[in-house]
Amino acid sequence: MKIELTIVILTLASLFNETEATTPQKVVWFDGQSPVTYQIPRKTEAVVTTALEMWKDDMRQVTGMTPVASTEASVRVVQTSTLPADGFRIYTKRGKIIVEGSNGRGMAYGLLELSRLAGVSPWVWWGDVIPEKKTILMIDEDFVSEQHPSVTYRGIFLNDEDWSLRPWSNYFERGAKGQIGSKTYRKIFELLLRLRGNTIWPAMHEGTMAFFQTPDAKKTADSCGIIIGTSHCEPLLRNNVGEWNVEQRGHFNYKTNREAVQQYWAERLQEIRTSKDNIFTIGMRGIHDGAMEGYITEQEKLAGLQQVIDDQQELIRKYIGDPEKQIQMFVPYKEVLQLYEGGLRVPDYVTLMWCDDNYGYITRLPNVQEQQRTGGGGVYYHLSYWGRPHDYLWLTTTQPGLIYNELREAYDHHCRRLWIANVHDPKVAGYDLELFLDLAWNIESINDETLNDHLQNWLCRQFGQEAGKRLFPSMYEYYRLCGERRPEFMGWTQVELDKKHYHRGLSSVTQVPLTTIEAANRLSAFEHLKAEISATCCYVRPELADAFFAAIEYPIFATAAMNAKILGDSAQSHHAYEEIQSLTKRYNEMNGGKWCYLMNAAPRLLPVFEDVYATLSKSQGKDSESLVNAADYTNASDGVRIIQMLGHSMNAVALPKDGTLTYHFEIEQAGEYNLQFALIPTHPADNGDLCFNVSIDDQAPVIFNMKEPFRSERWKENVLRQQAHRDIRVQLETGSHTLTIRALDNRIVVDQWKIKLLTNRK
Repeated sequence: MKIELTIVILTLASLFNETEATTPQKVVWFDGQSPVTYQIPRKTEAVVTTALEMWKDDMRQVTGMTPVASTEASVRVVQTSTLPADGFRIYTKRGKIIVEGSNGRGMAYGLLELSRLAGVSPWVWWGDVIPEKKTILMIDEDFVSEQHPSVTYRGIFLNDEDWSLRPWSNYFERGAKGQIGSKTYRKIFELLLRLRGNTIWPAMHEGTMAFFQTPDAKKTADSCGIIIGTSHCEPLLRNNVGEWNVEQRGHFNYKTNREAVQQYWAERLQEIRTSKDNIFTIGMRGIHDGAMEGYITEQEKLAGLQQVIDDQQELIRKYIGDPEKQIQMFVPYKEVLQLYEGGLRVPDYVTLMWCDDNYGYITRLPNVQEQQRTGGGGVYYHLSYWGRPHDYLWLTTTQPGLIYNELREAYDHHCRRLWIANVHDPKVAGYDLELFLDLAWNIESINDETLNDHLQNWLCRQFGQEAGKRLFPSMYEYYRLCGERRPEFMGWTQVELDKKHYHRGLSSVTQVPLTTIEAANRLSAFEHLKAEISATCCYVRPELADAFFAAIEYPIFATAAMNAKILGDSAQSHHAYEEIQSLTKRYNEMNGGKWCYLMNAAPRLLPVFEDVYATLSKSQGKDSESLVNAADYTNASDGVRIIQMLGHSMNAVALPKDGTLTYHFEIEQAGEYNLQFALIPTHPADNGDLCFNVSIDDQAPVIFNMKEPFRSERWKENVLRQQAHRDIRVQLETGSHTLTIRALDNRIVVDQWKIKLLTNRK
């Protein structure tokens, strides 16, 4: 059933002029004269009280009046047992708006849905999106909206917070150096409530106070209905970096110091045994996200990790209760995945948390047997990352199509228990984070053909209809350009290299593999983009200037400057470097310094951020090369899907197993040609292969396998350019030809293909 959500903003005069024949009857819940009235249950969960205060403040900003409690309320909040957990229903009854929630979170989400209907963005505080004043609020008399989550637990991991969230929090809290305090967490939890999230893995880097040592942090989480978990390397709600003291407890080595490690875990279990809303990570890694200490061979590692998991079940049983009734998760990440696939036994009631390769491409999904587990499956997904081949901790530029495609695949493989997005800072994550949580809330709200609409609707909600529609082509182009190369990758440099040959293990910016023409075209595209953004500013309400700068101007202008710094001449380069510093200074000073220290234009002081530029390729061009976008096919088999905002083409094509794409093309000169196929660098859904074949005319197909070992050199190249390439050489005669691409496995996503003349026969 199609549900239309409508809020009509009219003056009272125009309302009475509308006839019943042309306009549905309306329920007025703010008449411009008196404050909105409400009623909530006398006894309710703390999260409802938290959401109520947020909603009241929203209404104050929209109407100029703070809502008041009343027995004759225009908005009534009640609890019902007829909805799934965290679900809500909004409808009208006898001229009143009824908000029903399945539990405290459901009622809270329902209240904040009313804020959305009144024009309040979830980014009202974090994005400085000041709501537009309204003189009347109305809703259709037959309005009904019923919503509930697609994924049970939905949230974020605050990770790599060192250069953004933590220094800003220190300023915001006015507290101890390095502390992300309960005041900061409250603002993060409120954002999660607005985005209909319910879970967090707290920040855990060295220099950040451990969550359970942070005064009032857990109490604040409980008041906001937020469930606490910990990352893949932090078992049983412990922060090893901040809480394991080697001098006091010895080495974090289960093989040689098992009793001390168990006591360490038991302490936390005893501490939280009476609290609710906790997710227990099981397994074990090293303190700093390294491999487990003390185990050498694969067999030893497998046996050791198995002992850890078995013992953890007994600890949970002893201090908390039946392990099968607790929320537990296990993350087969990095080398742990190999141990899991080597025969590690994880209890059936534990959620298996599947991961991407740190760059947005999910490395493994559950097979048919794993999909039947009672604990279900989850996804740990990166929107930012610190590590090889290169960090991206400055801006958040993951293409929406990649987020959508990977999460849709995960959901279809029954990963519906827990989704966590890795973000270094929620403000900078912006649209990508909301897209992630929108999919977790309602996976059917977006499909292959409506992803563009989702972005445009987001822009319209943030900046108004006229501005949003004008902004969409610009943001679309921005994601295309960043899909070719993220701003952090523009130096063609790498991190975590051999320190014997590279200072700090970092390569330097020297030469980039772009021709003069390619560089000029890229810089021209960014200049055009900047002009479009500048022209759109006048359509944005003046009070949204800071919101517009943070979400639109800064990322686009700073990315353009990064490209000019690397690709321009020495004068252009230095000017671009100075522009980045100036833009960043403005970011940290906007809104009276509210975001002081949040934006850092040189995380980890990597070479790409320095005042440097590169030399270009000596090649002057690519004569006789033609580029074809995958979506420009002549014919396609059933089941083929075009995914918006994915790939260099922005319309990559996903093929089911045995699916085909066919292209007709013309050759004007007979000779030897190189055909290059560019695919999205996905991974197999299971332990199988990732193969496709290519046939030209009646020639025998040539088979390619796209599967790449994690952190192999070709994998590094793939994730940096966001394409995986395969080439063949063929002899072609003058005239018409047919090219067919066939997927031999699932997860084949074609982006583009190129054909280039190598030698010709005259």
